[in-house]
Amino acid sequence: MCSRFCVTCDDPTVTDTTPDAAASDRPELGIDELLTTTRSVRKRLDLTRTVSLDLVKECLEIAIQAPTGSNSQTWHFVVISDPDLREKIGGYYRHSVERYLAAGRRAGDRYPDDPERSATLARIGDSTEWLADHMGQVPVLVLACIAADLPAGNQAGVWGSLLPAVWNYMLAARSRGLGTCWTTLHLRYEREIADLLGLPDGVHQGVLIPTAYYTGSTFKPAKRQPLDEVLHLNRW
Repeated sequence: MCSRFCVTCDDPTVTDTTPDAAASDRPELGIDELLTTTRSVRKRLDLTRTVSLDLVKECLEIAIQAPTGSNSQTWHFVVISDPDLREKIGGYYRHSVERYLAAGRRAGDRYPDDPERSATLARIGDSTEWLADHMGQVPVLVLACIAADLPAGNQAGVWGSLLPAVWNYMLAARSRGLGTCWTTLHLRYEREIADLLGLPDGVHQGVLIPTAYYTGSTFKPAKRQPLDEVLHLNRW
């Protein structure tokens, strides 16, 4: 097995290790702004700009500062820049999205009694379809994995040692002018993707993170349901 950072790389979009040419474009973000404006980016991913391996590794160095159960550090990150591999993974993702939509799971249909929320989810669904058509063209895909036995029943103890690192990665990327998106629909084809990338048995995929520069200037906080609807003091 390779190191914690595994790079599949025959593509100059990621093998370039020169200083990041866009360092001057990095947004100046306070902590609260970073935490509230790190969005799932789809249509605004810039498919034309290269992303350096050094910049991705910077983000991953911050990712692995996340908490991990018993300091196990059993996370692994496969950085995929090879065009053929990206295209094949993009195909699996597209097929999964098509099956998801064919099953009548369009996001905009979930809240018929809440027009505003339904409209928001419809926009998300539209951007999800766009990403399905373009996943294989995103300059870098990062596949976050964990080497662990998956127990029956509640698996929070396992995934709790990976998912905070994924969020760290996305925050670090945002602070460096990169856009990312939290995606899991590829997991319908987890076995096929594992074989494609040579993942050993016992290594489980968690999140696939398309990574690219983004178009436009910045992002704003998302509209959420009121805190009082989900806050419980002392008991439910």
